[in-house]
Amino acid sequence: MKAHEMFLKSMHQKEDFWAQQASEIDWYQKPETILSEGKDGYPIWFEDGKLNICDLAIDRHVRNGFGTQTAFIYDSPVTGVVQKISFAELQNKVSRFAGGLLKLGLKKGDTVVIYMPMIPEAAIAMYACARLGITHSVVFGGFAPHELAIRIDDCTPKAVITASAGVEVKKRIPYLPFVKEAIEAAEYKPEHIIVFDRQLWNHRIDWENEPQLTDFYHLIHESEPADCVPVASTHPLYILYTSGTTGKPKGVVRDTGGYATAMKFSMKHIYGAQEGEVFWAASDIGWVVGHSFIIYGPLINRNTSVIFEGKPIMTPDAGTTWRIIEDYKVSIMFCAPTAIRAIKKEDPDGDFIRKYDISSLRIQFLAGERCDVATLDWYEEKVGVPAIDHWWQTESGWPMLSLMPGVEDPVIKRASAGKPVPGFDIKIFDDEGYELEPHHEGLLVIRLPLPPGTLMGIWRDPERFKFGYLSRFPGYYFSGDGAIQDEDGYIFVTGRVDDIINVSGHRLSTAEMEEAVSGHRHVAECCVVGVEDDLKGQVPFALVVMKSGSSISEEALEKEVITIVREKIGAVASLKNVMTVKRLPKTRSGKILRKLIRTMLDGKEYQIPSTIDDESIVDEIEEKLKEYRSIS
Repeated sequence: MKAHEMFLKSMHQKEDFWAQQASEIDWYQKPETILSEGKDGYPIWFEDGKLNICDLAIDRHVRNGFGTQTAFIYDSPVTGVVQKISFAELQNKVSRFAGGLLKLGLKKGDTVVIYMPMIPEAAIAMYACARLGITHSVVFGGFAPHELAIRIDDCTPKAVITASAGVEVKKRIPYLPFVKEAIEAAEYKPEHIIVFDRQLWNHRIDWENEPQLTDFYHLIHESEPADCVPVASTHPLYILYTSGTTGKPKGVVRDTGGYATAMKFSMKHIYGAQEGEVFWAASDIGWVVGHSFIIYGPLINRNTSVIFEGKPIMTPDAGTTWRIIEDYKVSIMFCAPTAIRAIKKEDPDGDFIRKYDISSLRIQFLAGERCDVATLDWYEEKVGVPAIDHWWQTESGWPMLSLMPGVEDPVIKRASAGKPVPGFDIKIFDDEGYELEPHHEGLLVIRLPLPPGTLMGIWRDPERFKFGYLSRFPGYYFSGDGAIQDEDGYIFVTGRVDDIINVSGHRLSTAEMEEAVSGHRHVAECCVVGVEDDLKGQVPFALVVMKSGSSISEEALEKEVITIVREKIGAVASLKNVMTVKRLPKTRSGKILRKLIRTMLDGKEYQIPSTIDDESIVDEIEEKLKEYRSIS
């Protein structure tokens, strides 16, 4: 069946199509009700089915004789550690850690926060939670204690699972102190802190003086294995927080049965991964890519998955990516365009590429941000394998736009994210909800029902879910992205239409940054927008207005603002550009003209909107920009 035929079947015979895909995985109780309608017409998939995703991804393969196959390859150039974990070894560690969680009183229906670096123990923790029906929420390790505290208060975890430290190139990141600071700041107090002591550079936990902590491996060694707990298909597997335009993160909730079905489908048909192959998603477990295509998808499809603790450059050089491909015979790779741009910058002639045998690599996938044509051309010339740019979101959990090399040879169009994946009935609307003709830019929406594996809702906030995604165009999911479709059905995603910016594939809220900046005692008002960056795609740029009578210098204020954002949001925000101005351009009704500011900062031609309150502000900012650029 060709990709277009598969797509048409998913549109016109939805239940038959997804029942067939659901039969590709094992169920304790196979679903008879394939699709039903929930509140506001939102779909529920396989609601009478029962399964366990840990059983699907680990125990099933051991039962079927594949216990000796490697499940995870852990490669950490920052610590010099390489580890290969078989499915049988993983089953033993996961089941015993799950037994330890039971001993601590955790059970099906509880929540747990996981705040860990890119290490195998993070995967063990995630699967142990899934084994017992405990809903996990992984918080990206780059977030500061304040951000962790917000998430603790929102999902009220019974335990926090962490590590003593992480490593950023050659710098030790103190995870445990961050967790303690976050718990102290949070209103809700978890009952347990479980810690993996990495003992990095002779830094060790003094367990006698830390009686409130539980040792990760002590829990494994002292516990009996726990069996998988059957859960309903609709049981929440995890909560993954994504930036919201209000500044408060949204807890995207994923089901179990629909997600497992979507993972198997996407690994097989989109990525074209054959069972037993090595699949490498060079991302982080704190993001949706890490959940779907480091932890769950590859193992469900019986692929070996790479857990990489390092960077595409500096660990130790721009050849580390190709070294991993050679060492582990990686067949399919997935990363953000930022990683390729970073490698290209350090190794423009591809000298490092030629040092390694990367003949095992069949295909490269890119996502997380739009990939520029120059980077795609460089990759094709130097690496020589197809690079497929595709598009999806935390909310979708798996690709919505892509080509499908698992079904047919891909025909790539530069700068396009491909065509709608089976299950996603994508339209391009204008602001009034009318579908646009090809080559007209509009809003990317998806007609309901969304396919299996997409978000169930927002954790404990159904109204926010309805308002943010379903209310603007009744009967459709609003993605928040703009797009253009051509006459051949290829879609070109133009970027966010709200206040979310994309920094190296990380979705971050400018509203959240503004909240942090406005908290400075000398800041009267501020505006943070995303500006174009050759390496990271976008980076935040802050304009701040000082309070009258402030004694602080502009230079000192700008440095303090950068520090505040790093402390409140984390280094992942990458705020390094701060410019002090006398006033911000606004409409006569008082709205800040963010699009105008963004266009000016990008150095592009702009038109001053007729609604502006005072045109002279634009000249003031232009003069300030000249001064700022000359200093920078």
